[in-house]
Amino acid sequence: MRYRTRTKVWLLRASVAGAATLCGAAVAAQTAADAANAAVAPAAGSTEAAASPLNLRQVFDAAWSRQPEALALQARRDAARAQQSAAKAWTPQPAALEVSNRTDRLGNNQGAREVEVGIAVPLWLPGERGRSAAMADAEGAAIESRANAAQLRVAAAVRDAWWQWQRARIELVTAREQLASTRLIAADVARRAKAGDLARADQHQADGAVAGGEAAVAQAEAGLALARQHLRALAGAAPALSGADDSLAEPDPGASATEIEAHAALQELKDRAAVAQRSVELIATQSRANPELMLATTRDRGARGEASQQTITLGIRIPFGAGPRSDARSANARAEAMEIQAQLALERERLTAEREAARMRVEASRTQLVAVERRAQLARESRGFFDKSFRLGETDLPTRLRIEAEAAEAERQAARTRIELAAAISAWRQALGLLPQ
Repeated sequence: MRYRTRTKVWLLRASVAGAATLCGAAVAAQTAADAANAAVAPAAGSTEAAASPLNLRQVFDAAWSRQPEALALQARRDAARAQQSAAKAWTPQPAALEVSNRTDRLGNNQGAREVEVGIAVPLWLPGERGRSAAMADAEGAAIESRANAAQLRVAAAVRDAWWQWQRARIELVTAREQLASTRLIAADVARRAKAGDLARADQHQADGAVAGGEAAVAQAEAGLALARQHLRALAGAAPALSGADDSLAEPDPGASATEIEAHAALQELKDRAAVAQRSVELIATQSRANPELMLATTRDRGARGEASQQTITLGIRIPFGAGPRSDARSANARAEAMEIQAQLALERERLTAEREAARMRVEASRTQLVAVERRAQLARESRGFFDKSFRLGETDLPTRLRIEAEAAEAERQAARTRIELAAAISAWRQALGLLPQ
């Protein structure tokens, strides 16, 4: 039976790479994806061919640029800088101008007049200014870590959609290759049935295998279209031929606890906890409203014809303590800080377990890849043997079709396992908090 030369070369290289290192296996996975691209693109229609070539990093960048967090990030940064500037100001609130005019015109109208012009300046409470600055700095850092954590969540969604797309493409490639092989068998059976070497029932059986292959191709095409639409929903564009992605960059298996502490999800919770703690400290100093320094000048006269008198008033306004209101704010701030600290401990344990599970998944996928590639190699050799014996009339058609189906399934499993290995490495990078490259 005839096979595509390019497919044969690729499969031979993949079987050699299965016994190599993890990085070599990942390169084989990318080769499989590129081969899938080349096989799918010509027959996927003008829409697929016209799509922009995007790799995983470009899909992630496009998806992130559409997120609400990315669109509002600059405005949040501006707000944080404004809050930091406010914490460095001389007063906690702007000064206020006070103007009043007193007259007896509506009463006995003796000509009494009094005009007062003053200014009230709020004053910082002891320690409030420094703690307000610390609070503003903590909120600025929390904005950045929040954006980083949001990026990582988007990366998880993009990676999941990307590898679903790669799996769908491999399914379509293998389905088409199996259909092509089945059609060759059916054509050979038709020729031999016409010559009288095979029965008409064999022709029906071969045609039925072709029909089953066509149904499998149609189903695979539907799955690929669905996966592409999912990517389109995330990135705003459906990718076509793609270059290298972060599956080729193997993460360090000896990542230390320090690297885990730098994970974006943990850093977000740490900064939120810092904000909560600074809030507790700030509220502790704000047990009362801010005092006010007042400076005013008054010009008045007692009656018409009397000389006007001018006086200057200097005073201070000190509010009483807030009492239960301040206690409620302080209790809420402490509860928020405690809750975030508990979340931080749970998230640290979850990430540690997730990282270990991802590493073990990579090891298992690598072992599985060696086994399935060995099976695919044996299936290819058996297919060659039975193809020759079928042409010589030593093997019946049902056996030949069964061997062909087993070989196609072995090829499909090997190709899918290569994708699964690359997806496992990508998931490992996700667990380590690494964005697509």
